[in-house]
Amino acid sequence: MKLQQMMSLVRKAIDEFQMIEEGDRIAVGISGGKDSLTLLAALSGIARFYPKKFSLAAVSVNLGFPEADYSAVKAYCEGLGVEYHQVDTQIGEIIFDVRRESNPCSLCSKMRKGALNDAVKEMGFNKVAYGHHKDDAVETMLLSLIYEGRFSSFAPVTYLDRMDLTVIRPMLYVNEADVIGFKNLYNLPVFKNPCPADGNTKREYAHSLLKSINEEAPGVKERMFSAILKGDLRGWKDRVPHTR
Repeated sequence: MKLQQMMSLVRKAIDEFQMIEEGDRIAVGISGGKDSLTLLAALSGIARFYPKKFSLAAVSVNLGFPEADYSAVKAYCEGLGVEYHQVDTQIGEIIFDVRRESNPCSLCSKMRKGALNDAVKEMGFNKVAYGHHKDDAVETMLLSLIYEGRFSSFAPVTYLDRMDLTVIRPMLYVNEADVIGFKNLYNLPVFKNPCPADGNTKREYAHSLLKSINEEAPGVKERMFSAILKGDLRGWKDRVPHTR
């Protein structure tokens, strides 16, 4: 997928869920993976002509794994003209060496998001953007059905009242396959997640399950996503479809 196509899909989500207001200072959470780097590229392009002016920065939370090298990410941000910040933590050591968590993902996610939110708030940003795409939304719905017995997914826009910070997810209309194509086309500086638990999580299970179901019943992912859009879910029901 080319940049203009990616920007169009990202802007559709921004407009329909009213994600950006005049004067917003938005920090994009950059993990070093394809999703967040794709989101940064799209938002950087949109910022140049969007009618509501906003500023943009990239922020990475370094979990402390020695293999993690963000130098290429930093150089990429500089090429886009986007300021870059790296937040160093010892989250990896706490999770695996101190606490020795047998199921580390949930706690790690909470600590990582907490570190990111605290950092961007201290830097003066009022919004943080995550690179969750359409597949992530459907996989989260599947996890909710399987493990919680309820129909749910993350909201497109979430206001964290205790922090006075808003989380936005502008890639909800983007398929993961298109992100992969975008990464390959533009040679994004992606590096492999050094986490020891990578590839062995409940989310990986949901990812494989969705792929399997979609192969047996082509189009099921789109139908599931349509069910999320039409459902009475927090944040999703605030959608205002645009026809431009």
